[in-house]
Amino acid sequence: MNKHTPNIYILDTNVLIHDPNALLRFDEHDVVIPMVVLEEMDKVKRGMDEIARNIREVSRTLDAISAGDEPLEEGFKLNGGGRLFFELDDHTDGLPKSFIQGMVDNRIIAVTVRLQQKNPHKRVILVSKDINMRIKARALGLNTEDYRSDRVVEDIDVLSTGNISLTHEQWEDMAKGMVVSEIAHGSRYVVQWPASLPLPLINSFVNLPGKHEVSLRCIRIEGEQVTLDDTYAYRSDRHAIWGVQARNNEQNLAMNLLMDADIDLVALMGVAGSGKTLLALACGLYQTLDMGVYDKILVTRATVPMGQDIGFLPGSEKEKLEPWMGAITDNLAYLLNEQTTDISSVLGQHRIEIAALSFARGRTFSRTWLIIDEAQNLTPHQMKTLITRMGEGSKIIILGNNAQIDTPYLTAHTNGLTLAVQRFSSWEHAGHVMLKDSERSRLAAYAAEVL
Repeated sequence: MNKHTPNIYILDTNVLIHDPNALLRFDEHDVVIPMVVLEEMDKVKRGMDEIARNIREVSRTLDAISAGDEPLEEGFKLNGGGRLFFELDDHTDGLPKSFIQGMVDNRIIAVTVRLQQKNPHKRVILVSKDINMRIKARALGLNTEDYRSDRVVEDIDVLSTGNISLTHEQWEDMAKGMVVSEIAHGSRYVVQWPASLPLPLINSFVNLPGKHEVSLRCIRIEGEQVTLDDTYAYRSDRHAIWGVQARNNEQNLAMNLLMDADIDLVALMGVAGSGKTLLALACGLYQTLDMGVYDKILVTRATVPMGQDIGFLPGSEKEKLEPWMGAITDNLAYLLNEQTTDISSVLGQHRIEIAALSFARGRTFSRTWLIIDEAQNLTPHQMKTLITRMGEGSKIIILGNNAQIDTPYLTAHTNGLTLAVQRFSSWEHAGHVMLKDSERSRLAAYAAEVL
């Protein structure tokens, strides 16, 4: 087989749902859409949710591509040089008897089988986000792939944690040519960064060696010259924010970013119980109610069930969202010292609004402290929609844990949380921190470690 021969890719419906622009990402290769995929698209095109919107966008793309005069059997030209084909013959008669006749997945697999038989000199690949479908296809000797063009990062381990630790030797080498000056909350250090270490990111932190946890914040990079500032200490009662003080170094770094009015986007990643929501609410309440920097706090999240879905919830939008916002209301009750379980009654007077994701389209949020909880369950498109709604004087706080993804077909490589952390990692008005320790209780901390 010639390695330069274009491949043939058969797309599953979930690929088009996941990325409406998938048809434009296969370069010089040919793309095949089985008829059953069009039928599946037709079933979900109505509605106001993201799936329906994505499918309508795909339909418009297909309509534009196939509007030419080319004969159907010759396909339609794609921008990358390949061609788009619609496959009408998707009967499952040729599959083993164990494959249920007429099943949607099996019809797509049957198309792949026949195309492989018709094109022995080409690589025919079934592309699907459905793991079980890929396994079934491989059992028949077919080539399969997950859809990879939507990956923000190939290796999730390369995603920055927001801070790096230095050894004694590394810090001593930097100290030789260090220039120190005084700033309002401590000292500023201009150091020559060693070539053996990767440069830190803007608004990331450098942990100094020693038994005392001391971290400096990177505020400027000019070539290999790095400027580091002392951080504020929020680990004592005296500097607590709304009664909340940092319990570990990572929480202190997070509060430094949250309390900096020059930072427009803060992403906090971490294990369950690491304090992401509590820190975001405490700093938001202080800057909204005490300092008047923001006019209101707005909280939203993806409403994806962790276990079995309990169905539609009654009531108004706010009443429907209350069960999903338990983490927010629990922390809010703690901060406000509220004994009542009807925490929703105090939201308005504290200028806190809880809203569904769908509220964002068409709106602009000015002077707003926006918290996105459970951001690992957002798609990149949803994350983009929310961030691009932010107006002047607003700050967006993105909270999530890539180990707790509940949205089908999303992974740590492809979700909105990873997208935000990766794309804003080098912007001077954004920062992120990975919270590693659970501070909820000793039981929760041990469970996060061993379970």
